[in-house]
Amino acid sequence: MIGWKEYKLKDLVTRITKGTTPSTLGGRFLDNGINFIKSEAVSYDGRIDKSCFVFIDEETHQKLKRSQLEKDDILFSMAGIFLGKNALVTEDLLPANTNQALAIIRLNQQKALPKYVHYFLRQPSVIDLVNNMSGQSAQPNINMEEIGSIDVRLPSPAEQQAIASILSSLDDKIDLLHRQNKTLEQLAETLFRRWFVEEAEEGWEEKSLYDAIKLVGGGTPKTSIPEYWDGNINWLAGGDIATNHKSFIITAQKNITEEGLSSSSAKLLPKYATVISARGTVGKYCLLSQPMAFSQSNYGILPTYKNCYFFTYLLVAHSVDELQAAAYGSVFDTITTDTFKEQKVRLPSEEVILNFEHTVAIYFHKMLHNQNQIRTLTQLRDTLLPKLMSGEVRVKM
Repeated sequence: MIGWKEYKLKDLVTRITKGTTPSTLGGRFLDNGINFIKSEAVSYDGRIDKSCFVFIDEETHQKLKRSQLEKDDILFSMAGIFLGKNALVTEDLLPANTNQALAIIRLNQQKALPKYVHYFLRQPSVIDLVNNMSGQSAQPNINMEEIGSIDVRLPSPAEQQAIASILSSLDDKIDLLHRQNKTLEQLAETLFRRWFVEEAEEGWEEKSLYDAIKLVGGGTPKTSIPEYWDGNINWLAGGDIATNHKSFIITAQKNITEEGLSSSSAKLLPKYATVISARGTVGKYCLLSQPMAFSQSNYGILPTYKNCYFFTYLLVAHSVDELQAAAYGSVFDTITTDTFKEQKVRLPSEEVILNFEHTVAIYFHKMLHNQNQIRTLTQLRDTLLPKLMSGEVRVKM
């Protein structure tokens, strides 16, 4: 592309380094203090999830000088299932530190705009390149030299700024919708606690969680039969649920056919049903935005009270810590039907539950509307990203 130049990433930085685990220097993680960012806090869409942070004290932070973060640093995942993800450090995250699973890319801002390079590295082609660098090892990883060898195409500084502004404006809208949904979820959870915990009455009926919901088992069509796959029925695996934890899931990564559904133990759940991971990502859960099937590593959960899908979801959300604790005490870290049977809940009359459902429904309908907007904006951003970075789509200057 005319006016664009290609550089090795190492020629655009002042440093590429990585962090250290605090325990190697006698430190430990705390409940509060200096933010310590692990790779699981970084998402493929460039967000940093503060709920995944752990913390260190000031003394440990000073010992870890090499990995003290600065504004506009790019955190780049070097290892494991998160390989290739990256995010930009913002002022509100500081002071902060990180460990050896995240590379710290500090750009020479006279040569390249950090936000532009952040988006360049988010391209699927770059993530594929990085994963190919790692080979076929059980624990994929790359080193700092390999990160520095990545080719980066740069337009003029003004065009870098314009491209980054377009993409970041979409990300800002997506982030706002995510934050709105988090607030709506918290409001719904607060109402649930008020109605069914803080204002619970002695005369309410005690029953097992198993009896308060309807559990549905999942299944997987035979992968050796192509006719069972790539149909129009969304089929959830544990990874789908973990990615969409505590939110509506719009689409799954895999789809099955009607024949695949009828030829296996997989079952189709209705819109607004809850699905929870029973193995692997134990205790992660989400709501369905449309009818979907799911694997045997998960449970579908339906209401026993008339169409009270949101009450049922919040009941499971309120009980999930106990379900996880029981699962982690088992041999295979698995939630079973017995886990649900052992968990006790006290519930009021169906009339109260129906009133609650009516009260919170508005929150969930707004959440689903937001989630659909997030999907639309995400698709637009992901379509524009490689086109802007290749020069196929040019920005008017």
